[in-house]
Amino acid sequence: MKSYFAKLKFKFKLKLKYHRQHILRISRVIFWFLTGAFLALFFITSIGLLTYKDLYTNKIYPGIYVDNVNFGGENEQNLKDYLLKKNLSIANKSFVLKSDYGIATISAKQIDFGYDSNLLTTQAYVLGRSGNFISDLSIILQSYTNGVYLSSSYTYNQNKLTALINPLAKRINIDPVNAVFTFENNRVTTFKPSSSGQTIDVDELNNQISTKAPLMFSENIQNINLTIPIKILEPKITTEKVNNLGIKELIGEGHSLFYHSIQSRIYNINLAASRLNGILVAPGDTFSFDQALGDVSAFTGYQQAYVIQNGKTVLGDGGGVCQVSTTFFRALLNAGLPIVERHAHAYRVGYYEEDSPPGIDATIFVPSVDLKFKNDTGHYILIQSAVDLDNLALAFYLYGTKDGRSVSMSQPVITNQTPAPPPLYQDNPNLPKGVIQQTDFAAAGANVYFTRTVTKNGKIIISDKFVSDYQPWQAIYQVGTKE
Repeated sequence: MKSYFAKLKFKFKLKLKYHRQHILRISRVIFWFLTGAFLALFFITSIGLLTYKDLYTNKIYPGIYVDNVNFGGENEQNLKDYLLKKNLSIANKSFVLKSDYGIATISAKQIDFGYDSNLLTTQAYVLGRSGNFISDLSIILQSYTNGVYLSSSYTYNQNKLTALINPLAKRINIDPVNAVFTFENNRVTTFKPSSSGQTIDVDELNNQISTKAPLMFSENIQNINLTIPIKILEPKITTEKVNNLGIKELIGEGHSLFYHSIQSRIYNINLAASRLNGILVAPGDTFSFDQALGDVSAFTGYQQAYVIQNGKTVLGDGGGVCQVSTTFFRALLNAGLPIVERHAHAYRVGYYEEDSPPGIDATIFVPSVDLKFKNDTGHYILIQSAVDLDNLALAFYLYGTKDGRSVSMSQPVITNQTPAPPPLYQDNPNLPKGVIQQTDFAAAGANVYFTRTVTKNGKIIISDKFVSDYQPWQAIYQVGTKE
């Protein structure tokens, strides 16, 4: 009996094994069939896509629409020519910018307004050419069956627009006026009430132009009227706040001399210092010397004096302004304020070593090279400048509320000193023979650094190191050869 059941069990196992093997064979057949079908489909699709792409080499794929026109089969140049022709057709149409201060009528031609032909041409051509098989196939199928419509893109020259509205901007733009007072003998001796300012809201104006741009290509419209958006500029310090700002004592000062300066340099120093005088820096604000000083050019009143530009000492608008930034830097050091940005001069300048060791200077070049500090005192800081034209001396005084910080500065350490190169003499046919004119001045090169430690309540709150890499500078003389 047991032998019988054993035989049945053995036969069952054989049948089960057979069925499993059968199912496995079928599964393998299905798998390889589907894999082959997929590979065949992929191969056929790839061949088809490559053939299609080859057919439209250097051409835009069918169903790509720009300006609601199907440019399929066209090359990039044809599309660009079309867009440029459209731009030419609106050259005499105008944006009319209106305000209470006047009207500015600006034609499309004046600001190069029109379709962005380069961008739209590139966008149309690269559709379906990303190099991603799935993405390219999807876009080609979509464009062929339903079409792909590119959104119109417009462009214009922002600089030309700014220049054209500048006469109007001069009438619109008004700087806000902070309440100003001079702290002297524990009293405010000078007072000016605050007033709001205003300026053209350039971002909003650009937004209006972009929004109205499609109307320029409407056949029934010759001019587009826009209201110039004006943004109100509130003063940082209003009159009602002027008596509770915490301006009560001297917290730092800086000094420098500028002997042997030419008259135009003296004039520029006095002008630049006056433009920083009376500025209030709010608690937590980062003060930018460049922003406070504003544009430095003949247009804003500066005269020509020697400046460092492109590796040379040349005459330029505002020469001497760095005397002001250097003196201000020294006041910041003395006050123990965090200095966010500072740049040394390219070479050692004699003016800044008349009453100071080397390395304690700061150059600026509006708007790219700046001197910045952060007001971390918790109170307002008042900037006061003083120019002594009799003794050719400049000083900055910073007033606020002392918070117990103390400052310790090391003496500058001078390393890697290198002598100035030999003088260079250059023939100048514009100078009379026998006349020698010096146009650049010798200075020895050196690496200079000093450290500063600021403590408060027994703890170090600032520890910084200021490094100056001064290049050796060559004296240059122009030698007259004119007979």
